[in-house]
Amino acid sequence: MTAITIRPECPGDEPTIHRLTEAAFRDMPFSQGDEQHLVDALRRDGDLALSLVSEDGTRIVGHIAFSRVSISDGAEEWYDLGPVSVWPELHHQGIGSALIRRGIADLRARGAAGIVLLGSPAYYGRFGFRHEPQLRYPGPPPEYFQCLVLNGTLPRGEVRYAPAFRAP
Repeated sequence: MTAITIRPECPGDEPTIHRLTEAAFRDMPFSQGDEQHLVDALRRDGDLALSLVSEDGTRIVGHIAFSRVSISDGAEEWYDLGPVSVWPELHHQGIGSALIRRGIADLRARGAAGIVLLGSPAYYGRFGFRHEPQLRYPGPPPEYFQCLVLNGTLPRGEVRYAPAFRAP
């Protein structure tokens, strides 16, 4: 793994995060090419609950975003993980995994109840995420909607993301 440090996003990081996210998702088959705009909108709307960057000593090399979600049963302190971005030439060096682990730890320390995400079960299962039928998000294949309980019990209901996720 590349030696990195992870820190919260700071003012002035926004343009680099935008370019990084755009580059990270440019050639992804599941991407609509708008993830960089999603992060910008979450930030603008005040819905970017946790934003971390990784640096290699000379530049930002990765980013992860977490935003609040609501659940129809009224459960509180649940968050969405995503997107997570790493410069394409640095993929498969552990940068994304380090960001995910740090984000989970930071949210746990804040008293978060849990995290949801849409993503590869094989990849995110390594961090303890799994599909739970009682927690639903309509649309994508159900097995790609996963959760990780940090504190308390698993809620039951439908998850609703921040408005930026529904923007055209």
